[in-house]
Amino acid sequence: MRVIFEQGPIRPPSEAESLLLRFTRNCPWNKCLFCGTYSDEAFSRRTVVEIKRDVDTVSHILDRIRERSFRMGFGGEIKRDVLADIHREGNHLFIHVASWAFRGGRTVFIQDANSLVMKTAELVEALRYLKEKLPTVERITSYARSATLVRKSRQELEEIGGAGLNRIHVGMESGSDAVLRFMQKGVTSRDHIEAGRRVVEAGISLSEYVLLGLGGRLWSEEHPLETARVLNEINPHFIRLRTLAVPEETPLYHKLVCGEFTEQTEDEIVAGERLMIEKLEGIDSQVVSDHMLNLLEEVQGKLPEQKEYIISVMDRYLSMPEKDRVNFRMGKRWGQYRSLDHMNDPQRYQRVEALVRSLEAGGKLDGTLSSLRAHMI
Repeated sequence: MRVIFEQGPIRPPSEAESLLLRFTRNCPWNKCLFCGTYSDEAFSRRTVVEIKRDVDTVSHILDRIRERSFRMGFGGEIKRDVLADIHREGNHLFIHVASWAFRGGRTVFIQDANSLVMKTAELVEALRYLKEKLPTVERITSYARSATLVRKSRQELEEIGGAGLNRIHVGMESGSDAVLRFMQKGVTSRDHIEAGRRVVEAGISLSEYVLLGLGGRLWSEEHPLETARVLNEINPHFIRLRTLAVPEETPLYHKLVCGEFTEQTEDEIVAGERLMIEKLEGIDSQVVSDHMLNLLEEVQGKLPEQKEYIISVMDRYLSMPEKDRVNFRMGKRWGQYRSLDHMNDPQRYQRVEALVRSLEAGGKLDGTLSSLRAHMI
């Protein structure tokens, strides 16, 4: 039997411990100005037969790993010594499956960018087969576009959820129609609202992704205000924060170079983030800042009870002297800080301060910060 199954290039940070299985390849839209993930790749659908074959392969790899466990005297359990033995061989698919099983084998992330584009009957068949062959699985998650979800009826989404898909990640990015048009998202704020509500009503956990700074200078207020409005209409289970960076391979970079788009400073992005959080009302979402590109990773908490705390984190940063804000930005991008409290360590602070002074003297501070941010995507 073959021991190869397909995997795509990305997953959400929250799916770090999940088994990655590819139901579709790349992105069916692939026009967003800020995204270069699939820029040179054509979208294609995988057949249910292909998907089932990959599930069978994972099941076969698990059997092989358990056989090894028995030989090593662990009775079929995936212990740390078994995992280390597999790591030594260097087969990345065996390592991936073994690591997943070692952590309990409970979660699966379906790739790539929009697997809900599959016909409902085919998706349901593939999900049921996955659950049958991998019985330890408790949660199955996928990315989806709002434009795709609005074409699924509530009954279809309930059927998909019943087959095992119990969380959907949607790249909302913005609630501003002006920003969505400019960024070529191919979706409207009304689509976001309708799609999000439909997912929630179908009993599926919903994560909405917001891209901080996406409005640039032109829509610096409209972006956070309209995004808050749309989130208030949806009340998703999770609001996941991301921060805009513009690598050279993205179409947005060319807009930046020719002056059609102007990036905000990190201080301006935090101010917009604060404005958005301030305007979130009547919802009980969990705010999550689970990407290292976000300047303030501690902007996290449950609404409404932790809203005051979330805002206080941003106020703490914005109220610092400029020298300390620069120090924190460099420390965060350099990997010295993960939170504002890390600045209280004198050794860390002085180490970062020495670098800042050196870069300022050479006129390289801003360029270095931009470069470090770009490498965090």
